[in-house]
Amino acid sequence: MIGAARESVWLRGDPRRTLAPETLARILEAALPGSCATEIEAFPEGRRNANFKLRISTSAVPLVLRLYEHNPSICQKEVDLLGLVREQAPVPEVVYAAPAGLDEVPPFVLYEYIEGITFRELKRLGGADALAEAAFSAGQALAAIGAREFEKAGWLGPGPAVGAPLLEGADPMPRFLDLCLANPRSQERLEESLRARIHDFAWRHAAEYAVLEREHRLVHCDYNRRNVLVRLINGKWGVAAILDWEFAVSATPLIDMGNFLRYESAACPKVEPHFSAGYVDAGGKLPEDWRAVSRLVDLTAICEGLTGRFIPDDAVAELVEIARATVA
Repeated sequence: MIGAARESVWLRGDPRRTLAPETLARILEAALPGSCATEIEAFPEGRRNANFKLRISTSAVPLVLRLYEHNPSICQKEVDLLGLVREQAPVPEVVYAAPAGLDEVPPFVLYEYIEGITFRELKRLGGADALAEAAFSAGQALAAIGAREFEKAGWLGPGPAVGAPLLEGADPMPRFLDLCLANPRSQERLEESLRARIHDFAWRHAAEYAVLEREHRLVHCDYNRRNVLVRLINGKWGVAAILDWEFAVSATPLIDMGNFLRYESAACPKVEPHFSAGYVDAGGKLPEDWRAVSRLVDLTAICEGLTGRFIPDDAVAELVEIARATVA
């Protein structure tokens, strides 16, 4: 459960793809006086923020500029989280941050550029051995993230500090699913019979959801194959960096397990059992039926995704089929 059903995290305008010279000059003047950009490259992906790779005259290594154009408070949250986890998990080092922005410039952060490819790219290009090594490492990294506990479950804000519950009241996960199913866009994308099956499925598993709702560990909440960078490390494929912490919450790590394994085929597994083995190897604890439970939890994210406005038709079809398979 990662957001409000009526305005889910999929609801966003297109991130900025250009960067005005005067804006970049203002940023560099504050962050790295006397420097100038010699090369600018916009990253093609990005949900709500704009990301650019920069080569700077005063730096031997590239940097990443991340502009927060949706929610200004997210900048401070991400900076604080990167500082919190950097001793346990691989994350970029922050070079400069302006959580309040600069005049007309929105909040931004400059951090080191990490060489590597996404896990998604490796899955497409790499062999079975490479994928197994990277999956094991991704599991280890996730266990390190989930080892961080908070005093309660809920939304994370700057600090990082836990704020309001993910949804007030009893049975928040089944009720959240019902909110998603009542959304007009969900009703367009899910036939009535499937919505009814999802509703019945969620409430039939209310007791399992209730157990999970008592957990309060750090959850990345967008731990997918685009946000995990990998590369060869000492001759083996391993995690180089975990990116995009803006949706992090205090909850159950099974949210991240379900997200990462969302597209894993039971008939032809490529990531399992290496991912869960790495998780356990690094101290992560899994219930006996963890795979089924992680799919149960991921159903909330699937249904939330179907409430979003800006989703390609092929992505909608994928989410619908995953929801159908889950309740089946």
